[in-house]
Amino acid sequence: MPLNDSQKKLIADNRIDYSDLKAVFINTTLKSASQGQSHTETLMRDAIDLMEGCGIGVEYIRAAEHDIAFGVQPDMREHGARADDWPEKIWPKVEAADILVIGTPIWLGEESSICRVIIERLYAHSAQTNDKDQYVYYGKVGGCVVTGNEDGIKAVANTVLYSLQHIGCAIPPQADCGWIGEAGPGASYGDEQDDGSRAGFDNDFTRKNLTIMTFNLMHFARMLKDAGGIPAYGNTTS
Repeated sequence: MPLNDSQKKLIADNRIDYSDLKAVFINTTLKSASQGQSHTETLMRDAIDLMEGCGIGVEYIRAAEHDIAFGVQPDMREHGARADDWPEKIWPKVEAADILVIGTPIWLGEESSICRVIIERLYAHSAQTNDKDQYVYYGKVGGCVVTGNEDGIKAVANTVLYSLQHIGCAIPPQADCGWIGEAGPGASYGDEQDDGSRAGFDNDFTRKNLTIMTFNLMHFARMLKDAGGIPAYGNTTS
């Protein structure tokens, strides 16, 4: 849904400097770009617009456009994979980011299979450390965006956010948002309807949660950056 006047005013009135922060949004739709619109991307773009409007540098990755091998090693080519875009094209962006947002559709009540692959590849780096001997994800903030036309937003967000915090990301309050249509076949988020409107664009609950999620992610990332990350006492690998 395009940003409304209230969201635009939040950007215009913002006085917090986020310009040194970086975010990466990974869309785990099952569709490549050649297969058409990603409904998950349509919702993720609102959060991206809010962050960019406040000065954050954002990278967007549509995972289905890449050859990402499955597995739990940083470079699966060293473990028999024919190809693997993860180590050169995906991981450097994740490693550099202060904010990591994973977007996924719902299939059979669960996150997409590509979402599972992304979570597993993130986990592959969970033993690596930062310059304070903490796990490498310490100091990063995680969020989740979910779309679908069946139940499951909270269940999927639960899985994704649990996984992100387990590997070391900080999860702020209200760190997820989503939209689902009526159960069964029907319009997906952003689809044009008979009256010319777009499915979900009039959903105030989704807009509110997306806005709160986005600003909480930015606030937590700002606080962690200003604090030099999480204190390295009692939580180092040694």
